[in-house]
Amino acid sequence: MISRRQTLALFGAAAAAAVLPAIKPARAAATEFRIGWQKNGVLALAKRRGALESRLADRGISLSWSEFTSGPPLLEALGAGALDFGATGDVPPLFAQAAGGHLYYVGTYRGSPAGSAILVPKGSPIKTLEELKGKKVAFKRGSSAHNVTVKVLRKAGLTIDDVQPLDLAPPDAASAFKNGSIDAWSIWDPYLAIAESDPETRILTTAEGIVPSYSYFLANQEFTDANAQVIVDVIDELGKVGKSAQGKLDDTVKELSEITGVPAEVTRVTLSRPGADLGAVTTITDDAAAYQQALADEFYKLGIVPKPLTTGDIVWRPKAS
Repeated sequence: MISRRQTLALFGAAAAAAVLPAIKPARAAATEFRIGWQKNGVLALAKRRGALESRLADRGISLSWSEFTSGPPLLEALGAGALDFGATGDVPPLFAQAAGGHLYYVGTYRGSPAGSAILVPKGSPIKTLEELKGKKVAFKRGSSAHNVTVKVLRKAGLTIDDVQPLDLAPPDAASAFKNGSIDAWSIWDPYLAIAESDPETRILTTAEGIVPSYSYFLANQEFTDANAQVIVDVIDELGKVGKSAQGKLDDTVKELSEITGVPAEVTRVTLSRPGADLGAVTTITDDAAAYQQALADEFYKLGIVPKPLTTGDIVWRPKAS
């Protein structure tokens, strides 16, 4: 199963990540830009390269970084004013908006649906999606894995009520999967790629053909209203970092491997999945906005999100120069 070394390498900062930075209001004239990040993707590369520090240096803005293991706590901090910017999958922003968090969708990117999957142990008797009925299925509630689980079960004619859902953050789910206390695990890269490399792990299904892989950059509303050009510059710079990284994949594999502690051969899997493109960073597109509204409507009807949401109310688009 997942080795202790690999687990510790990826999850070593989990305890620190659970401690939120002190909440303080964003200043009208920003002198600091506070970013929440996870150990993957273009934001991790930008952090390592100091790209955003260089881009914002002429504005006299310093950067601080706080690491998280999943989107829900990151957006809790962002919505409360403890962070100014961060990236998550599709579901966390719904819960953050429902909770009254002060945040905007400011950017988007699409990954590979093959980077999310439902895992079972190699020797598990579960061979089909229908056989998940009554089983213990772990995922982080409010994460993109929550959406994948809902959609995968629906494909099998099941609902969340047909399984035993367990709300586990990736580090806890990894341990539970290793010791056999859960039957299946819904997870995303790079955690997925680590588990996938273990011969004792089997992919029951990926999200390919089931769930498109939208992710979002979000920003604190007060910060964005007061510092719109900073957000424009950051999204632009992330796009440049991503395009550069995609064009030099061998170098990027090595770089991300050093950031995450995940072996290079495993990292290459995450960057080589169908449709993966680190450079596909933009401000919010119409398609991304429509997808998010449809997801909000669905999760409300399912009773997962506590109230109806108009996601367009917090979609931010930069004004033309």
